[in-house]
Amino acid sequence: MIPWLEQNSPFPDVSTALTEAQGAAGLLAAGADLSAERLLLAYRSGIFPWFSEGQPILWWSTDPRMVLKTAEFKLSDSLRKKLNKISHDPAWEIRFDSAFEEVMRACAAPRKDGHGTWISEDIIQGYGELHRKGYAHSSELWLDNTLVGGAYGVCIGKMFYGESMFARVTDASKIALSQLVFFLRERGVQMIDCQQETAHLSSLGARPISRTAFLEWLSIATEQPAITDWQAPGIRSK
Repeated sequence: MIPWLEQNSPFPDVSTALTEAQGAAGLLAAGADLSAERLLLAYRSGIFPWFSEGQPILWWSTDPRMVLKTAEFKLSDSLRKKLNKISHDPAWEIRFDSAFEEVMRACAAPRKDGHGTWISEDIIQGYGELHRKGYAHSSELWLDNTLVGGAYGVCIGKMFYGESMFARVTDASKIALSQLVFFLRERGVQMIDCQQETAHLSSLGARPISRTAFLEWLSIATEQPAITDWQAPGIRSK
């Protein structure tokens, strides 16, 4: 049984999260709200919200934790060639934070398999508040002034927490992610939280680490000075 959180309830210790044997590995608590204060507390504590429409807010702390070290990001030869090509084409542009809510809504849209995502209207409003406070950011790929791909997440100090990506043209989400990784790496961000393990993330260089190691890194990275120059450079291949 997981605890139910009221608005002012603290999070339980992450060591109390359910295990795989209990049927919901990483599930920690339910309830509370999606205010900026609650979300920031969650991320600083190694906790994230994940729930479907109609469910209560569910809070998770997975063990192991999937992370992408920015120095280990894998750029395929084909994607590198594409980046080199479009970097000389003014029709393509990378922007940060120019259409944050539009990126979130694109990530929330139904996928090719017909299913939507976990990004509900409450999630959009909660992360929109984080964006207005300077903590949530989007990396956007534009083609002829049309948004064709992007990614968004939360940045606290020198820690970035990836949330979701979308693509409307081939490789658009990978391009948006690659430009974000290059930017973060140059500004001292060594790790991106990917939350849960997938084959796609593994192909990009992400790997699981223990929750203990993840929390130890959080305690250091989140106390570092925040990034203040969220200005996207031109499209690059490194």
